[in-house]
Amino acid sequence: MIRTLWTTLVALATLAWWGPAVIWQARRGEKGPEWFVMITRRWTRSVIWAAGCPVIVHGRENVREGIPQVIASNHISWFDVFALASIIEVNYHFVAKKELLKVPLFGRSLEGAGHITIDRSNRERAIESLRAAGEKIRHSPGAVVIFPEGTRSRTGRLMPFKKGAFMLAAESGVAIVPTAITGSYEIMRKGSWRITPRTIHIHFLAPIPADEVKALAAAGSEPLMDAVRARIAAVVGEGEPVAA
Repeated sequence: MIRTLWTTLVALATLAWWGPAVIWQARRGEKGPEWFVMITRRWTRSVIWAAGCPVIVHGRENVREGIPQVIASNHISWFDVFALASIIEVNYHFVAKKELLKVPLFGRSLEGAGHITIDRSNRERAIESLRAAGEKIRHSPGAVVIFPEGTRSRTGRLMPFKKGAFMLAAESGVAIVPTAITGSYEIMRKGSWRITPRTIHIHFLAPIPADEVKALAAAGSEPLMDAVRARIAAVVGEGEPVAA
């Protein structure tokens, strides 16, 4: 319980410090995406530090500077977000549910930093948001991070993937980096606020090149979705081993 209270205090204090700066700079329009990513890294690293959860990265070279990519990851804990945001070295944007905009200060900071929100209650608006995200990827090389399951797993096992991530990849015509996260499930399970320190492992697997993404997407969302899910499943122990 002490760890939970300490992490919450650090998270709120650092958000109160950096959040207004992000909102202010977003209004002024004087800072580029590098500044917002730097602030996001600082905030998430402070949370990871307070929680006592070291992050070990495998395949860091698969997320490449100057090349637009979609990072598609499994999702088993809120700490997946903190861990990814703290260690991705290129400029990035997260795709998040629109409901997060309602969270005081955090929501406005999320929007100010340029992250992409999806209205899951309205299919047409969701598709429009994904198309806007695809446009952003094409014109600002970096990474867009998305969780194809759509929400955190309650069991720690992979859930069915939704098509949005793969519509985004097809719309933008860029490579996909399948990403497997292990170790974070026990830190904070869905439905619980209790934090238990654990080591988080992030596996950036070999990218599916843009031309292969286009070829798979030409046959519909399912072949591309199945290819990404199979690679992640193999690492988290729910499928046949594949080369990383």
